[in-house]
Amino acid sequence: MNIVIFHNPACGTSRNVLSLIVAAGYQPNVIPYLEAGWTKPMLQALFAAAGLTPREALRTSKSPAKELGLLDQGITDEALIDAMLDHPVLVNRPLVCTPKGVALCRPSEAVLALLERRPEKAVYKEDGEILYSPEG
Repeated sequence: MNIVIFHNPACGTSRNVLSLIVAAGYQPNVIPYLEAGWTKPMLQALFAAAGLTPREALRTSKSPAKELGLLDQGITDEALIDAMLDHPVLVNRPLVCTPKGVALCRPSEAVLALLERRPEKAVYKEDGEILYSPEG
């Protein structure tokens, strides 16, 4: 199964999602989107496949969204995408693509719906809290 994760290694949720994917036995293609950036067609395709609007994909906390005036409901989708191209951090993460679909995986466990198999062992968050258990 080909899996792509648009990953921010500084984000705990993104790290948790990557851990779940790897624990399930996959070797995902990890795209460090803060370095790689985005293209307009890429964002449009990802959002369409995930069923997200640019506003729904906008990261509003720990990003420059407020300072850039992007929280105003009158800002167009086109303007949001243009801002995301200039400031990749504005795209919420992690976005994951598999043959089963594309999703913004928040909370982390949302990635499980995109995987054909689950981790065989428990997966823990960095703080020790259980993220996934095969027992449920």
